[in-house]
Amino acid sequence: MKAGKEHRVPLSTRAVQILKVMEKGKISEYVFPGNSVSKGKHLSNGVFLATLKRMKGYEGITPHGFRSTFRDWAAETTTFANETLELALAHAISNQTEGAYRRQDQLEKRRLLMQAWENHANSTQKAGEVMLIGTAKTA
Repeated sequence: MKAGKEHRVPLSTRAVQILKVMEKGKISEYVFPGNSVSKGKHLSNGVFLATLKRMKGYEGITPHGFRSTFRDWAAETTTFANETLELALAHAISNQTEGAYRRQDQLEKRRLLMQAWENHANSTQKAGEVMLIGTAKTA
């Protein structure tokens, strides 16, 4: 649920594999249970941020930054339609007329998008060359 509306999330191949392994040690109905399993709660929204703050070398990184990174990558390197990218992030449609007509969730297109994201995340990226501005020298 997001903003009171169902939001189906298609999973990549590896995400499904991980969930199957996690299910074997399941201690709660939640994939990410809170610290007090007996209370039947899931992890709070702030846990990811708190975890990032404790990780050395990740200062200044935020959970929303992961969403932003995904959005930038998808817009710059894929041919998925803008509406598919927005649906993947569960963004609301600000134009009421468009919102009245767009009722689908493009689950299959978003599944392909999530698989492309997994493939990108698992790829080895070649380091870029940084050029100093105003010179022909590299840093």
